[in-house]
Amino acid sequence: MKPIGLALTWQAEAIWEAVAPVLPGFTVEVVPEMNSTNTELMRRARAGQLEPVLLVAEVQSAGRGRVGRQWDSGGRPGDVLTFSLGLPLQMADWSGLSLAVGLSVVQSLHPDLRLKWPNDVWLADRKLAGILIETTQVDQTRYAVIGVGINITPREAAGLSTAPAWLHACQTWRPCQSAVPSFSESLL
Repeated sequence: MKPIGLALTWQAEAIWEAVAPVLPGFTVEVVPEMNSTNTELMRRARAGQLEPVLLVAEVQSAGRGRVGRQWDSGGRPGDVLTFSLGLPLQMADWSGLSLAVGLSVVQSLHPDLRLKWPNDVWLADRKLAGILIETTQVDQTRYAVIGVGINITPREAAGLSTAPAWLHACQTWRPCQSAVPSFSESLL
């Protein structure tokens, strides 16, 4: 796999091997650049492609956030980790999905991080990551697309209401041991 910046390398096969046994049909795709991983997975779902997939973009040129806000992934691989997970889900109540995803991201990255609302991850008074969850209905299947963007390296603050944080600013950053062996480690 192609390295992402200085700190991240995607080991798609290792991720697939860890997840596929519990999620049949699961695939992992890593692309060098894409406009928006969420937009692409929503397009696929509306076209009837409802398989579970992890789509990673080393650079995302037109990422989106809540309320149509733009998510800029920087211009170089490794500045921001951007990915979306597409899943067919059969849930009666979707109201807790954003909170569950947000808490999972916070707990997986660093003990000093906090969740602000259900979709923003903060380090002290600065935003470190954003989460965007979208759903669509195709025939009788509800499909969720969970997008995550995490600042890895220092970011430009011009034009932002709050200066961004970045993961490498967490002095004792170590990914947690997860239920999926080697997933966290494969990001390092």
